[in-house]
Amino acid sequence: AASKLEISMPAVVEVEIGNTARIECNFYIPENASYTYIDWFYVDRSNKQVRLYHVTGSGILEDDTDYKGRLSLGEDKALSISAVTAQDARTFVCQVGAGSYGVGENSTELSVYKVPETPEIEPNAGGISVHSSEIPLIAKCVSKNSFPPPSITWHKNGEQLHAQEDEVTTQSTLTRESSGLYTVSSTLYAPVTRQDRHSRYHCTVHYLQRGQRHALESRRVTVNIFYPAENLKLKVVSSSALVKEGDNVTLVCEADGNPQPVFSFFKKNLDEWQDVSSLAEPDSGVLNLRDVNKSNNGTYKCQSLDLDDMSQIEEDVDLVVNYIEGVRVKMEPSSTPHEGDNVTLSCDAYSPVDLTYQWSDEKGKKLVEGNQLLLKNLSFETSKTYSCKVIAPSVPGLEQSKKVSVAVEGKPRIVAISSPLYVRQDEVINLTCKAIAFPRPTLQWSINGTAHEYMDNQHIASNLTVRVSHDLLQAGAKCRVFNKLGASEKHIQLLDQKSTVESQGVIIVAIIVAILVVAVLGAVIYFLHKKGKIPCGRAGKQDITKPEARKDKIVVEVKSDKLSEEAGLLQGANGEKRAAAEQ
Repeated sequence: AASKLEISMPAVVEVEIGNTARIECNFYIPENASYTYIDWFYVDRSNKQVRLYHVTGSGILEDDTDYKGRLSLGEDKALSISAVTAQDARTFVCQVGAGSYGVGENSTELSVYKVPETPEIEPNAGGISVHSSEIPLIAKCVSKNSFPPPSITWHKNGEQLHAQEDEVTTQSTLTRESSGLYTVSSTLYAPVTRQDRHSRYHCTVHYLQRGQRHALESRRVTVNIFYPAENLKLKVVSSSALVKEGDNVTLVCEADGNPQPVFSFFKKNLDEWQDVSSLAEPDSGVLNLRDVNKSNNGTYKCQSLDLDDMSQIEEDVDLVVNYIEGVRVKMEPSSTPHEGDNVTLSCDAYSPVDLTYQWSDEKGKKLVEGNQLLLKNLSFETSKTYSCKVIAPSVPGLEQSKKVSVAVEGKPRIVAISSPLYVRQDEVINLTCKAIAFPRPTLQWSINGTAHEYMDNQHIASNLTVRVSHDLLQAGAKCRVFNKLGASEKHIQLLDQKSTVESQGVIIVAIIVAILVVAVLGAVIYFLHKKGKIPCGRAGKQDITKPEARKDKIVVEVKSDKLSEEAGLLQGANGEKRAAAEQ
């Protein structure tokens, strides 16, 4: 057993700022004697002890210090400090008085810390040139509210950067805030190359916590690096693989410099280059050619100018515009065709690629493949428009068409007329005459009336409104159509409906009388046959002019191969007779 007063305390108590620190004071008094007093002190900056508590058997006295309101004692007389601040990082002393055993004391170092905030990094906002004469600023890093002061390191593409003379340098500053916490900042300076356009930088803040090293990393950032172009590319962009007339074409000039250089466009004209930059979009390296044609063929050049070092690069490309030109159609013979003629239509065109030809009519119906169309036996009806389509099979969508009208000439041909026409006297009627011809003919009537003339497709037609007079009924009307190549004329016969009805009645009566006569004749022949006066059979025929026959006898020659036919005729006659009797 110990023979003297002993006091044991932890050498260090570590606590995060804002939390509560608890410092224990364990003591031993021989023979289990009681303490006389317990005093708690802290050591100020002048190394002077300032009492916090005085504890005796009769009570606890808290001194009036800056800690008042944040202190408390446990049953074991341990000292608790709430809401620890950075200023609380000091030595605390526990002193115990034990009467005859004397006075003993021990101390604990209160260590406080604060985990820093995640560092914030800001890259150079203006960009850095690879030709910079000074070592450029890459980025700044700031970490706030830490205790004790942390340190900052820099990293590029995951590897730590170390200070090197005339290469990598850093500048750091440490600021103690009113709260007692520290803000640390660091600035990185380093040379850059073209390859650093893809480099990623970050900073790391290092701090101690409970004796262990810890680190927090910032986000990764890239820096805008300025460097001249080394390569230039000029390409043709079109909606189709092969450019054809009418397409919109874009020439795109791309350089691998940063920032993009100034682009200029030129087109080769014989041995000189013509500046066409006015057609380009400003500061874009894009030249738009709309609705291209044969004249856009040629060699184009893009030139880049780097404003940093005034270096230039050029690149050219050939633009090939496929086209069809000179589409023409000729007719052989070339003179104006007439009805009945044969003509040949020939189609021709020029293109740097192979061509095929198709003929179609005005309705779009395909007629024939090939550059010739043969039209035989022409008529007015074949006067129409024909189309020759010229196609470049190797260039999808490249085609042109040419139309030709074939007008067949001839004297007029009357194709429709209202004749015969049944009318009544004093009736108002319409007479119609329709003809076809080319050149357009003139249509005339032989009588006066109200005429309405109109075109019906290729035909000329006229409707004549007239009142039927006695003379008109007798003479009828004439339609005459003529042009410079001849004339055609047709007569319109007018029939009186009343006379026609009377004539029809006379005809019907005559037919009935004829039927009755035939029926009577048939009955007589049948009667004589029954009396045996008319021999009929298969034995052949009897001549009624034979001398041995008596002249008062009636002889009828009947051919056997006609017997059935005549029998049927007799039956028909008898039937008609019966029908007439019934009526």
